[in-house]
Amino acid sequence: MRIDRSHLPWFILTLLFSVGCVALYLANHCPEVLPFPFPLPSFLGSIPPRLHSQGATPLGLIFGSLALGIFLFAAALGIRKKRRRWSIGKTRFWLKAHIWLTIFTVPLVLLHCGFRVQGLYAQCLMFLYAVVMVSGFVGLGLQHFLPRMMKDQLPREVVFEQIPYLRGQILLRVHELRESLRSGHGPQVADVRGDQSAKVLGEFLDAVAIPYLDARSGRSHRLGSDLRAKGVFASVRVGVGAEWRVAVDRVEGWCEERRWMDRQTRFQHWLHGWLIFHVPTSFGLLVVTIWHGWSSWQFLIFR
Repeated sequence: MRIDRSHLPWFILTLLFSVGCVALYLANHCPEVLPFPFPLPSFLGSIPPRLHSQGATPLGLIFGSLALGIFLFAAALGIRKKRRRWSIGKTRFWLKAHIWLTIFTVPLVLLHCGFRVQGLYAQCLMFLYAVVMVSGFVGLGLQHFLPRMMKDQLPREVVFEQIPYLRGQILLRVHELRESLRSGHGPQVADVRGDQSAKVLGEFLDAVAIPYLDARSGRSHRLGSDLRAKGVFASVRVGVGAEWRVAVDRVEGWCEERRWMDRQTRFQHWLHGWLIFHVPTSFGLLVVTIWHGWSSWQFLIFR
């Protein structure tokens, strides 16, 4: 999802709620730094709190509980995407809420821990949280810029799932051309056995074009680069007669289609590859945070 003007209300609300949480934290811990009195309800306890751990204070527990609730909501986005028929808000609304509410967890988490991370368990939890947030921001940046790059660098786009089929069709055509040369047929269905141009084109197909079109990845191949491919095909045209250059142009067009489909595949991998880190670490963060919340409440109840 791209960040556009429709996100402005979300940005403003996130900023206001973040400022409000910081004001609550300061009023609870060091009210003298505030320029005006900020009365707090009595259930938040003494000012400043007597507990050594900020996370165990009433306000710290509120911040932590809000962050956990947002983590649960963020995890529900995957379910919402699979249940598009559910009338519980549009997917676009869920995506915006996912972005800005998770950003709101940054001040919540920092205020919950009091800007201190003590102990191995808390450090592991914070490390997971950092990986989730960084990968999320990377994914957000990729989704913002890559579609524009794809539009500029790809002559046209095809359905990503159809690329293997389309590549197979191109390979089938070039094999048909090669078989026609073996059977003695040229551009004008004439007997070309012994024709030097047919020999040059056939050797080029066997040694260069077919291996490239059949390769799983063509990036390291001579035809995998636009600039090098132009030089290769220019030399092939020099070695064949004028009546064969239409066939050479056809092969060059097939190789060009293969290159831009490979480019679209790379863009798609970049566009979704960040999820390899984001999804499992998000699940791990959710599990560890739920356990952290449960154990914290048990400690407070039975201490």
